Amino acid sequence: MDVRELCDRQEIIDLITRYTLSVDTKSYADLFDVFTPDAVMDYSMVGGPKGPPDEVVPWIEQGLAGFDRFQHVIGQIAIQLDGDSASATAYFTNPMVSVAPDGTERLLEVGGFYHHDLVRTPIGWRSRGIIDDMVWHRGF
Repeated sequence: MDVRELCDRQEIIDLITRYTLSVDTKSYADLFDVFTPDAVMDYSMVGGPKGPPDEVVPWIEQGLAGFDRFQHVIGQIAIQLDGDSASATAYFTNPMVSVAPDGTERLLEVGGFYHHDLVRTPIGWRSRGIIDDMVWHRGF
């Protein structure tokens, strides 16, 4: 493994972290810096849309509005580099807290894989596609 490959891998890991940080901090506009404008964001496995960021990001924001807080935990990340393209699969768990009107908290969780199709751009690595592959859920 050479230095360029190590740098590419780290930049891809940072990009995946920026994706989850944008969601978890409700900084949804920052998602547009993670994805290419023509990216295909596929949330169909979780009942959501499949389309470009300008159509899907509002759905993410709306879907998470019912939760008080949430926090992704990213585990292993498998990265396959191929020149200026790459694919990455990141294991994730995502605990989410909803709060009832009486203040009672309820913990719900999901887990699975985020599959990214990535491309090197003049401003760094970007995702040109994501598939949210939910494998399990608890509390729903």
